[in-house]
Amino acid sequence: MVPQPITFALTVALAGFGSASPIQPKVGTFTVSQVSNVNFKAHGPAQLAKTLLKYGASVPDGLAQNMANRDAARIAARSSGSAQANPEQHDIQYLTPIQIGTPPQTVNVDFDSGSSDLWVFSSETPADSIKGQAVYDPKKSKTAEEVKGASWEITYGDKSSSSGVVYRDAVTVGNITVKGQAVEAATTVSAQFTRDANNDGLFGLAFSALNTVHPKQELTWFDHAAKELDHPVWTADLKYHKAGTYDFGVINKSKYAGKISYIDVDSSNGFWMFNMSGYSVGNSTFKPAQFQGIADTGTTLALLPAQVVKDYYKAVSGAKIDYFQGGYVFPCNAKLPNFVLGVGQAKVSIPGKYVNYAPIDVAGKTCFGGIQSDDDVGFSIIGDVALKAAFVVFDATAGKPRLGWASKQL
Repeated sequence: MVPQPITFALTVALAGFGSASPIQPKVGTFTVSQVSNVNFKAHGPAQLAKTLLKYGASVPDGLAQNMANRDAARIAARSSGSAQANPEQHDIQYLTPIQIGTPPQTVNVDFDSGSSDLWVFSSETPADSIKGQAVYDPKKSKTAEEVKGASWEITYGDKSSSSGVVYRDAVTVGNITVKGQAVEAATTVSAQFTRDANNDGLFGLAFSALNTVHPKQELTWFDHAAKELDHPVWTADLKYHKAGTYDFGVINKSKYAGKISYIDVDSSNGFWMFNMSGYSVGNSTFKPAQFQGIADTGTTLALLPAQVVKDYYKAVSGAKIDYFQGGYVFPCNAKLPNFVLGVGQAKVSIPGKYVNYAPIDVAGKTCFGGIQSDDDVGFSIIGDVALKAAFVVFDATAGKPRLGWASKQL
């Protein structure tokens, strides 16, 4: 197991040097900060549809029609030349810069603990699928080498997909460079990625068992880098309405309060999957309930069992299920109670203001809930709405993976 937090280095200074292929030099610990997606405009129904597609769940008819209407409006805006004046609803609010190749090419990617592919827009992506994204060009890298016969494909619930070819190249995150890391260069890209001009790709932080490269799976960047870290651990300190940070190799005691409560992870399917122990709404009594879910930094909303969600919105004046929006909506001026999620011995309190995700109308009168039902997904998804309320430790110790939860200053 990873030692208790008090034994960890409390800074992110270099921890000495050493040599180990394919990573040089040995670093020990480091921190990377998110950057804002400057064109982001929150849209709850779009986030819900995106999450359902990501996990192969069906999109309700009303929500599907809503998304089709939005896509049609985008096309019309481009055709009329008004797209610049009417920014699109971008999917990812915060991104993280990484460097690929020699000399380094910087791309901004979504750190996603719900997937295990490192894929990026590339010089091989069709021009009409690139709407301002930075692209990785292997021909401009002295260290790029194509993996002959290898390909990758991520298929979504609507049967759309992103796919491409595979290169090995140097990939730097923070102070660590992994040489020969599999970089999946996109040759086709789904519309949901094309329309976000600031998001250049995905950086998978789930377990390598989810990697889609074939005929032979590839290790994630973290699995390669872990051997050069002081501890095989990374932490997420995500923030409400501002950029957060990820630490690698260290649990920084200054970022949380009290003790860290750990719970075992079932990584057999490649996810950071764990059991939850119950919930409460506002000042109500904690209700024991057993349900399973995954910690997913690449998902914005929190998707929970239908009864749990129903119990929450019973406490919200004017809340109702909206067929066209695909989930619960409520008056934007409604007072939302806190939601407490039981995780092992810990109880994570999510402030009500976090659950008020975003307006669905121009007037700002009706808002979309950050907590929605996980119907048809097969498990709950603990996305950023919930993760922002805690300091979260992703401990990948071989054979003993676990998640740690601690309170922090919100």
